[in-house]
Amino acid sequence: MDNFAFDKKNYIMLAIGMLVVIIGFILMAGAGSNESAFNPDIFSATRIKVAPLVSLAGFVFIVFAILHRPSQREADEKNTETDE
Repeated sequence: MDNFAFDKKNYIMLAIGMLVVIIGFILMAGAGSNESAFNPDIFSATRIKVAPLVSLAGFVFIVFAILHRPSQREADEKNTETDE
């Protein structure tokens, strides 16, 4: 009856992946330059190198969380708990 595509572990991994992606986007955010003033901080290593890699790692982790399938042992343990 409980034949869901994801189990609790998948949802936790998805939430962690989304949190990492959000952290990456927050690292990319900041004040930009405009016509009257140039802000050299838009070319900082955090905004150009670190933040995109953090976001990419989050997206990869989300894909892993979606494709992760519980092992047969975990499935057997879940079935024995529901049978009792």
